[in-house]
Amino acid sequence: MRVAGGECRGFPVSGFLRRSSFSWLEGEKKWGGKSWQRRGCSGRFQNTPDMKILLLSCLALLGALVTAAHAGDTTPMNNEAAIIKTSEGDMVIQFWSDVAPNTVANFEKLAKQGFYNGTAFHRIIKGFMIQGGDPLTKDPTQEARWGTGGPGYQIKAEFNSRSHQRGVISMARSSDPDSAGSQFFLVLGDASFLDGKYTAFGKLVKGDDVLGKIGDTPVVSGGGGEASKPTKRIEIKSVEIVSMDSVK
Repeated sequence: MRVAGGECRGFPVSGFLRRSSFSWLEGEKKWGGKSWQRRGCSGRFQNTPDMKILLLSCLALLGALVTAAHAGDTTPMNNEAAIIKTSEGDMVIQFWSDVAPNTVANFEKLAKQGFYNGTAFHRIIKGFMIQGGDPLTKDPTQEARWGTGGPGYQIKAEFNSRSHQRGVISMARSSDPDSAGSQFFLVLGDASFLDGKYTAFGKLVKGDDVLGKIGDTPVVSGGGGEASKPTKRIEIKSVEIVSMDSVK
């Protein structure tokens, strides 16, 4: 957003507020009531009540313009939520579009396309997180590749100041910060060591008991030796995008 250009008695107003080319300390500056002088300007500004009023008006105008610029940069909170319906029950997620708008938009788009329907939580680490969103988990014959699938594209990271605490939903990725696509995880406890490294984009507002039940699912070692493979299938039946007001 840019502020319209203009000039207010020596104060340039062009774009965002910047250092003025107006020099107060050129020639004389007599506070006793005589006169002020500006570089490159013929004549004198009289230190009169009218001049003081004009200067105060200019300052008030500049303040209003700066406030409007900041207000225009504010992203409103998303009034939509996601109902993740699983074989263990339902969980409701409220989005943080104020800090991760593109990530939220991507998740909503995939959900509305039915992308997540029939996938599974394929990775569970007790006390840490549950991970899902891989389309390959729809096919049991592809189990060796579970955890590697995606939508066919990647999105840029939107790291933010929201902390990874229990119930927070965040995007899974590879070592490349901009490699997230569709896979996500829900945090089971304090995982603040992930802050600023993974894109948190919402938080659980209903269904904490379901999250806990899934997190307590027995696991065995998978192909890579990590003890995170659930001993039973935890299916994501569907992800519905609804108004937040409808789930309060």
